[in-house]
Amino acid sequence: MEKESEKLIEAKLREAVKKRGGIAIKLLSQFHRGLPDRILLLPGGKTVFVETKSTGKKPGALQRKAHQTLRALGFDVYIIDSTKAVEDLMQLLDLERAGL
Repeated sequence: MEKESEKLIEAKLREAVKKRGGIAIKLLSQFHRGLPDRILLLPGGKTVFVETKSTGKKPGALQRKAHQTLRALGFDVYIIDSTKAVEDLMQLLDLERAGL
């Protein structure tokens, strides 16, 4: 797999969310370190957190802990490291929205 930058992946994510009528808000975590990079606000009231990484990179310990906390609260947290992963996530969210 070709290595893709986090910046490229985030741009593709923003575009894909906007295309679906949603908003991909950049989270600045100065008060709560380790938060995912983006919160996606999607039609129908769906809220999803997304951590973007350059291809092959993994979240650090602080990020994994924050993800665990969000999941324990009932939120979906996804880690994506490629434009293919963006497409896969959008397909999954489209299926959920369609009730499939």
